[in-house]
Amino acid sequence: MDLTIECQKRPEGSKPKALRRSGLIPANLYGHKGTESIALTIDAKTVERLLKKGSVNNTLIDLKITDISWQGKTLLREVQIHPAKRTPFHLSFFAVAGHGPTTVEIPLRFIGDAIGVKQEGGMLDTVFNQLQVSCEPENIPEAIEVDVSNLKVGDSLQIHELSLPKGVTVLAEPEQLVVSVLPPQVSAETDTDTETESTESQAS
Repeated sequence: MDLTIECQKRPEGSKPKALRRSGLIPANLYGHKGTESIALTIDAKTVERLLKKGSVNNTLIDLKITDISWQGKTLLREVQIHPAKRTPFHLSFFAVAGHGPTTVEIPLRFIGDAIGVKQEGGMLDTVFNQLQVSCEPENIPEAIEVDVSNLKVGDSLQIHELSLPKGVTVLAEPEQLVVSVLPPQVSAETDTDTETESTESQAS
């Protein structure tokens, strides 16, 4: 998912609290020129829209700094949330151009109804809901689809068995478990009934 947002360079000497009171959220851009960073401000409503559509380390954002004519592809690296108000009060962006493959967090999208759940009464057990991957910024997928349709009770999928988009490499051990189908759970009442039946059978 690509998003485009506009922002401005933060005036020197400005106070973060004063900026927030005026409806602006402080931010920083890193990676656009070595270790140099740019202090920015973004309209609070723009930040709200951004956080509804994008997520940290996943969404490629076309950032435009209107007052210095800079524009480039970035990743949202950090969102600091006010502990009491639960509203964003600082953002950090990283410019990805010229840095080669980048590391991002990609959500897993489980598709299909597992045979072991639908027909055998088992339970789908997901170990990961997202994975850290390396890929070129322009190839960042919105999600990695995991088809669980053919999984029976006792079956599982490991990382090396996933179907990954071209150019995407998972940064985890290939043998790590992603999802499995667990056997049906036997309730305590069922266990008690079984024991009672067994005892009565032996007594007779």
